[in-house]
Amino acid sequence: MKVVVYAIAKNEEAFADRWMDSMSEADAVVVLDTGSTDATAEKLRARGAAVAVEPVVPWRFDAARNRSLELVAADADICVCTDLDEVFRPGWRRALEAAWAPGTVQATYRYTWSFRPDGSEGLVFWQEKIHSRRGWRWVHPVHEALQWTGPGCPGPRVTAEGVQLDHHPDHRKSRGQYLPLLELAVRETPEDDRSVHYLGREYLYHGRWDDCIRTLERHLSLPSAVWADERAASMRYIARACGEKGDTAAARSWYLRAVAQAPHLREPCMDLAWLLYGQGEWDGVLYFTGCALAIRERPRTYLSEAAAWGSLPHDLRAMAFYRTGRLPQALEEAERALLLEPGNPRLAGNVSLLRDLVQRQAAP
Repeated sequence: MKVVVYAIAKNEEAFADRWMDSMSEADAVVVLDTGSTDATAEKLRARGAAVAVEPVVPWRFDAARNRSLELVAADADICVCTDLDEVFRPGWRRALEAAWAPGTVQATYRYTWSFRPDGSEGLVFWQEKIHSRRGWRWVHPVHEALQWTGPGCPGPRVTAEGVQLDHHPDHRKSRGQYLPLLELAVRETPEDDRSVHYLGREYLYHGRWDDCIRTLERHLSLPSAVWADERAASMRYIARACGEKGDTAAARSWYLRAVAQAPHLREPCMDLAWLLYGQGEWDGVLYFTGCALAIRERPRTYLSEAAAWGSLPHDLRAMAFYRTGRLPQALEEAERALLLEPGNPRLAGNVSLLRDLVQRQAAP
């Protein structure tokens, strides 16, 4: 099979060599440079990439992605869309070809979006930007997504176990363009539940609490907004906005709705446990962290947040047990938290303190 990587780039000189190293298992690499003022294009060409330099005005991600896809040769069997701040782990092509059965049009693969300071994985979900050459186009000005344009329903989608892509972003880059592009997306397709959800979340990031609440309530009212995970996320974001406005009763109500909407997710339970922790309701903390820990299978979606699957559930339980005088149970949970985050000095200090208290309590 002919495997071609394609990407868009602007001022990515610092990442060019690392990216080309990780993409070297492909048969070809093509890049649309949208107006770099550094040596991005020259470095990529020197490493063997085919680079076209074309500004995209007005800027929108879907237009740039579609133009970069046009650069892929028509005889390509598999198209792999990545960004220059992403890195495949070695062996990705072999794993991809092993999964790509006849008639396949798309593959999902494991994607690590963020890493913790100690190098452990943060947010992990399954991405789907590997696809067949024909029948696809990118849509939405930002948070762009692949849309099937071929005849009938798309063919089978496979899971490419063993394909791992890591995201190492340049945190100096601004995401200020996201909000106006999301507002544009909602103006263009006001009934698109995905865009409305993303816009409400972006308002949350910008501290626009009332706009966040209004937009996400509209998301929940849309007939197409049926995915329980995303509905629960909208409820959680509304709750956070209510909390920022000082309305803890409304925040609590929305968190409870999120738990009921998606009982298979840890995140709503953990948000509610954190709220109750702040209110000193220790039995509530224990109940909802217990509900979270009873969920053992981590979803493969972008809504699976790292904190809910790390040390936090055990950390909160340790503090709740301590506050209610149950020191052995507190120590047990503190040790579990430390096992999941061994480099955290606060968690290590908690274990040391609790061990001392338990020993004192047990002394005659």
